[in-house]
Amino acid sequence: MKANQREPRSIDEYIAGFPGDVQQILEKIRATIKKAAPTAEEAIKYQIPTFVLNGNLVHFAAHKNHIGFYPAPQGIEEFKKELSAYESSKGAVRFPLDKPIPYSLITRIVKFRVRKNQTKVEVKTKKQ
Repeated sequence: MKANQREPRSIDEYIAGFPGDVQQILEKIRATIKKAAPTAEEAIKYQIPTFVLNGNLVHFAAHKNHIGFYPAPQGIEEFKKELSAYESSKGAVRFPLDKPIPYSLITRIVKFRVRKNQTKVEVKTKKQ
């Protein structure tokens, strides 16, 4: 998000704030997540696009030189080997804009997060 831009109220508004080439990448990431988690809802949280399904599922954001993808620490840990080619931290990974975005890996991570969030709900329901 540009410094002089107001906080987006939707993912559409968020994506519209970037140059066309970055918009295309963001839209493809959005579509990839939607396909992997068709019942997830879109939201803006922490001023970035978020998908929610039984809690936060994943977030993503455009930066100057990379796309940040935030699948929570579990998502990073589970795919540590596949993500080793990218800069990452406890809950985030950076996909450089000058390299191909690993959409199939994003799909696998999202599906993993869907299962984790569903398991969390099932465990909580059994305890009640």
